Amino acid sequence: MRALRALWKFARVLLWVLRGYWRVRTVFPQFTDAQQARAVEVWARGMLAIMGIEVRVKGHPSHGPVLMAANHISWLDILVMHAACHCRFVAKSEIRSWPLVGVLTTGGGSLYIERSSQRDAMRVVHQMAEALHEGQVLAVFPEGGTGDGVTLLPFHANLLQAAISADVPIQPVALQFIDAATGASSFAPCYHAQDTLLSSLWRTLCAPPLWAQVRYGAVQKAQGRSRRLWAQDLRETIADLRK
Repeated sequence: MRALRALWKFARVLLWVLRGYWRVRTVFPQFTDAQQARAVEVWARGMLAIMGIEVRVKGHPSHGPVLMAANHISWLDILVMHAACHCRFVAKSEIRSWPLVGVLTTGGGSLYIERSSQRDAMRVVHQMAEALHEGQVLAVFPEGGTGDGVTLLPFHANLLQAAISADVPIQPVALQFIDAATGASSFAPCYHAQDTLLSSLWRTLCAPPLWAQVRYGAVQKAQGRSRRLWAQDLRETIADLRK
């Protein structure tokens, strides 16, 4: 029965993806920025609901201009943060060419970066700083990849330079997936090491109802810290928020 329920969820996920693709291709160009942001939030919440995941928010997301920095557990993290409060993500450039997903990610306002290129990182930092000057809300995963859901990877500092250049705050964000019945951490959505996207998706669809907890910390300014020191402090803050 669990497998049958998961297959039913999977079919609904595909239909929801196609619906999102159609909206981005057809009606999104007619929307204002605020309408697009709201549409992305609604779509993300709908997708998570289909998979049996309820978003629970603790704290308050800051209005722009602000750069959000979050820990990274799963491919679902972007959906979870969009569902809590729309923001523009910095995503790896490969996603842009993925079938369907690339269109949806671009529709969500993502900025793309070539991770292996230092020159491209500088370009993206400049683009981020301009967006922050315009009052936008951006988000990054300083770990650079998904962790195991227990410990945090070292934080990379390069993209945090955008907040320093634009003289705007960073808001730490802690993400966790929790078994709704027991209150224990759930690792079903994790996307780590030997995991594939399909295996992670299947585990999530087979899992009991989950909560995706988004805990927003207090915003903080650089206050003279270098980006590397700031990255270390943000890592410690997010680790505390997850306790």
